[in-house]
This record gives sequence, structure tokens and C-alpha cells, in this order.
Amino acid sequence: MSPRKIVLRFGPDISNKPVIYRLVKDYDLMVNIVKANVNPQKEGTMVLELTGEQYDRGLDYLRSCGVVVQDLTQEIVRNEEKCTSCGACTAICPTGALHIQRPEMIVCFNSDDCVVCQLCVRACPVKAMEVRL
Repeated sequence: MSPRKIVLRFGPDISNKPVIYRLVKDYDLMVNIVKANVNPQKEGTMVLELTGEQYDRGLDYLRSCGVVVQDLTQEIVRNEEKCTSCGACTAICPTGALHIQRPEMIVCFNSDDCVVCQLCVRACPVKAMEVRL
């Protein structure tokens, strides 16, 4: 079974509970935290890759805790006609999905490594990075 990317959103009442630990321990799920913004007593967001036999039961558990679970349905695409390979997006990309290929000095994009944080969309001066739903 290949990993599925999901987004978790939760409120301050859940941010200090071990929900990810429970996914691993109780539901035998393999978790790869791709991106997280979690602070005690504040709202939190996580992007996860999740794999395992009890995937659906694990998601039901999260929902029962008050976690909003969404499939990662958006994707980032690079419009190669607009791109000037300035590299502004590569400096801001937290996963390295965007990088400069040397010695050609062109921007390369690996969508498999993208976590759809959309930082590149805001950083691109020519709007070559786009969100596709």
C-alpha cells in the first residue's frame, strides 16, 4: 500500500494530546510527518504521509478526537513557459522539491517531494508556480 498524503487541522484543546503516537501504537500505521505547525494551546496543522492496514480506522480515531482530516487534493505545478529560472522559489522551498540544476542553472521541480505549502507561489516574481485543485 502506498502512502497517502493527508492534512490534519486541530484546535488548541487537542494540540497537546498524543494523537500521532496513538496512530502508530494503536492502529499500527506508518507516519511520515511532512510538515507541521503545532504549538501548545493553539491551533495546529500537519501534513502527513500515512500507510497501513488500519488506515480508515486510524482516520476515524482522529475524527473522534475532533481533528479535521482532509486529503491533500491540491498540487503545485510549474508553468515552464513562464519560468525564467531565477531561483527565488528554490530559496524558500522547505523540502527541496524546487532546486537549481547545475551546471545548466535551471530550476527543476520534483512534485513528489512537494508538501503544497505554497511558499513558492508567493515567492515567484513571474507567477510560474501555480496551485491546481
